[in-house]
Amino acid sequence: MIETINKTDFAYSQMFLNNEEGFNNYSQSLKIIEKKLTNFLKGNHSPYSGKKPYEIEARLSGLPPASLKGETLEAVADELAEFVINDSINVHSPACIGHLHCPTLIPAVAAEMVIGTLNQSMDSWDQSSAATFVEERLIDWLCSQVGLPEQADGIFTSGGTQSNYMGLLLARDAFCKKFWGVDVQQHGLPVEANKLRILCSEAAHFTVRKSAAQLGLGEQAVITIKTDANHRLSIDELNHQMLLLEKQGLLPFAIVATCGTTDFGSIDPLHELSEAARKNGIWLHVDAAYGGAIILSKDYKDLISGIERADSITVDFHKLFYQPISCGAFLVSDSNSFQYIQHHADYLNPQEDEAEGMVHLVNKSVQTTRRFDALKLWMSLKVVGLETFAEMIDYTCHLAREVAVKIDKEEGFTVLNKAPELNAVVFRYNPEGESDQLVNLLNKQIQQELLKSGRAFLAKTRFEGQVYLKMTLLNPMTRIEHIEDILDEIRVLGEMFKMMEE
Repeated sequence: MIETINKTDFAYSQMFLNNEEGFNNYSQSLKIIEKKLTNFLKGNHSPYSGKKPYEIEARLSGLPPASLKGETLEAVADELAEFVINDSINVHSPACIGHLHCPTLIPAVAAEMVIGTLNQSMDSWDQSSAATFVEERLIDWLCSQVGLPEQADGIFTSGGTQSNYMGLLLARDAFCKKFWGVDVQQHGLPVEANKLRILCSEAAHFTVRKSAAQLGLGEQAVITIKTDANHRLSIDELNHQMLLLEKQGLLPFAIVATCGTTDFGSIDPLHELSEAARKNGIWLHVDAAYGGAIILSKDYKDLISGIERADSITVDFHKLFYQPISCGAFLVSDSNSFQYIQHHADYLNPQEDEAEGMVHLVNKSVQTTRRFDALKLWMSLKVVGLETFAEMIDYTCHLAREVAVKIDKEEGFTVLNKAPELNAVVFRYNPEGESDQLVNLLNKQIQQELLKSGRAFLAKTRFEGQVYLKMTLLNPMTRIEHIEDILDEIRVLGEMFKMMEE
């Protein structure tokens, strides 16, 4: 007979939250980690320590990833601070304005602790009970905010990549069912699938091509449409391409509209694209990973008018909703669209459970195990409030316009988007009379030196083969004074590097 082991006799009892020793350890652990993080953030206005990639790699390569007998949390936290925290990108710095990488709201950070502690798995109701209905309530609220019809639905995702993939997956399978009568889930793609085409702007996110490849269509299935002077998809070019595809016997099944391009924050003409999609009987997916937050804006909401006519929508919350990574959602105008990804397993989500009121969210997701990320947004919306959200979002958009005007007036600078739609400004240091080759080199050197010195984190990008700098002004704590200081730094560095090259 095997004796029952009293787990409290073992040292690992303090590692779990089901006894007094564990509760005490939990409380002490939070205090230790909180102290390390606040020490890093207090008075630290630099976006980065300045260490080069190989320096960080070398420092970390000397640390063993595990210990045989275990160490104290205090010792590990000291190591964590020295080798990880202190060399992390400080997203809370007002000078951290490179990527679509936001500072996080405190209630959302608090929610992360709840998420990790409760460890709910959002695939089946019996693993997520109340969490299931919190997510459903938030999805209903989001659909209402966007203006989708009553039968709309959605699911939380890891972000834009997954959401864009889901939009094109559903679009592909819906088209195959309607056009060929083929159930792709059961029988795979028909031989004619090599004729399928996706239309998007040349500025659309790279995940459109990536999704086409993963869906078995190949990147050649993506037809990119030229953009206009404001970096938005050109309707005239779209209509021209549609005629060409028809003559070639090819079959467009989806249009992807971008609501906030990565570089310029440009918003494609949503009303015109929805008309084109309806006229041609194809799916309209709106990638609003960046611009979706404008649904909360007071001053700029009209910019995304027409989004309510989409068949599916991507929204990210780890951008302008200020949520910790990762947190996004995928919405559809008709809940029946999820039929193309439903699978039932007796051990997880049997069909008979639905009749008993058990909601299994795995029926709407390409993921199985999934975090309770909806809680972060729920707590943020409740604590911060819609009015403050609108003020923060609108402030950053106002700031971007002010910054673009200011840079445009500065001698030796060029701005590409002089009237930004969202809060991204693309520009470069461009001293008069210098070659493109030298200007490209100067801007690359400026970007690297600003990051290395810890003075600012700007992104660099290319447009028509030339190197540009980019400010993505997500942080509502960034002020015009911060930008003025950065421009002064750029000018000084530009002159210094120019002299070195001469």
